[in-house]
Amino acid sequence: MRPALEPATLDLSLNVNGDAVTLTVPPFATLLDVLRDRLQLTGTKYACGEGECGACSVLLDGRVVNSCLVLAAECKGAEVVTIEGLATNGKLHPIQQAFVDHGAIQCGFCTPGMIMASFALLEANPSPTEEQVKRGLEGNLCRCTGYRKIIDAVLSLARGGGSDD
Repeated sequence: MRPALEPATLDLSLNVNGDAVTLTVPPFATLLDVLRDRLQLTGTKYACGEGECGACSVLLDGRVVNSCLVLAAECKGAEVVTIEGLATNGKLHPIQQAFVDHGAIQCGFCTPGMIMASFALLEANPSPTEEQVKRGLEGNLCRCTGYRKIIDAVLSLARGGGSDD
């Protein structure tokens, strides 16, 4: 007797940027596939597809993940926040505005992942030092800015100025 085949699709319910979402997806679809292709949330970028660059970073139940490495099926009942979910009523979140104000956006491709990692860092540690910001951004690659402006943007929001004193 042959084993039963896996279903061609599966039903998935999750919360994305505060909205309940239910959809049917292929069993091997990634969270990135669902966000970009099914929900049209294209702020989360596809780049390496291997979890090496951070361009696809989102918050999954409050922690930063590379959405290209997470199967959508693993997100059943989860809360997902993308770069689109940070803005409120058309107003940029302070970390998004800090990136603009400090010129930390060049081509913009890495920006969503950098912002999501920065957001998570500041939520966990509102007063990071420069070294802590650098560690918090590890795994997020940028080929345009050289990181200085990105670090400055994050430190501008750190309580106490983020000094290394």
